[in-house]
Parts: sequence; structure tokens; C-alpha cells
Amino acid sequence: MLLIETQADVDKGAAWLARAEPCFAAALKLTGPLPLRLKPDGFSALLDAIVSQQVSLASAAAIWQRLTSAGLDDPERMKKASDDDLRAVGLSRPKMRYARALAGADLPYADLRRLPDDVVIARLTEVTGIGRWSAEIYAMQSLGRRDVFAAGDLALQEAAKLVFALADRPTESALRAMAAAWSPNRGVAARLLWAYYRVHKSRA
Repeated sequence: MLLIETQADVDKGAAWLARAEPCFAAALKLTGPLPLRLKPDGFSALLDAIVSQQVSLASAAAIWQRLTSAGLDDPERMKKASDDDLRAVGLSRPKMRYARALAGADLPYADLRRLPDDVVIARLTEVTGIGRWSAEIYAMQSLGRRDVFAAGDLALQEAAKLVFALADRPTESALRAMAAAWSPNRGVAARLLWAYYRVHKSRA
């Protein structure tokens, strides 16, 4: 199991990618050092991923602020919350169902830290509302898995189009196939692509 635990791990992975792929070397000159992008694991982190599904970053941040202010990032409080409570913080009806399913799943969060990447993804996606994107984001950012890559992420797809000068934004399956060449540093490649996308957006 390959992990990102420190900034040195990210820097080492970025150097490997720059040696392996000239397009990444050029991108790194624009982005500079890549961020660590590590968060705590547990219920709150997965709930945050659910909140972020299919909404803008600004909307997700606003909902998350209201949700945490109401103490609903605690699984026991989430189990007891009414529809009105969840509607008040901005959750849609599907996300109410997903949040309750996550709270009721009682996932073995400590055990997930020790399981192989594919087992973690499989276990998480058994929970209603946790798709592959959410599971991979959790594995990358909360468990620090160095070789996990969320190919379904639209920002990663758009960044890959820019970095590799593609005619069209790659599909999830096409980007996953591309990313195979970046193993064992696919999680670092994601950090590089996200950083490049931010630079591009700021210039645009």
C-alpha cells in the first residue's frame, strides 16, 4: 500500500512524474510545488464528499458551513435529524437519503486505513450515495493513497485536456486508461492536474 503522508512524498512523486512525462514537467513549471491535500478521515470526510456531489465549490462550501454549524457532521445527530433539519442546511432529498445511509452504515473507519486500495473503494461504494468518485476522493485525500486517481472528476478531465493538448475532454474511461502510465503516482498526478486547472482558471 503506497501512501502520501508528508509534503516530501508529494514532492518526490511530482519529480517522478516530471521525469516520466514531459507534459507534466511543463505543467509543474507553472504550478510550482504541489499541495499536500490531506484531510482527516471518518464520517465527516465522507459526508463532505456527498455534499460536494454535482454542485459548485461555492455551493458545497455554503451547505457544509450550515451543516457543521448545526452539528450534523456527527453520525448520531445525523441519524436523528428530521427532513426539515436537513432541508434547512441545504441538502436535497437524494442527499438526505445518502447522508442517512452513511450515518447508518457504521463504517469501520480505522480498519479502512489498513485495507488495500481496491478493497477500500469496494467497501465504500457499498454505501448508498457513495459512488466511485466519492470513494476515490476519500481514499486520496483522507487516507493518503498515493496511487488512487479519481478519473470521474470533471476538473481532472478538463486539466488533462489542457495539459496534454487534447481535442476534447477525455471521458472517465479514457482518462483512467491514460492514468495507468502514471502509476505508482496517480494520486500525485491528480494533485498536479488540479493545481494546473487552478492556474489556468485564474489566468482565464
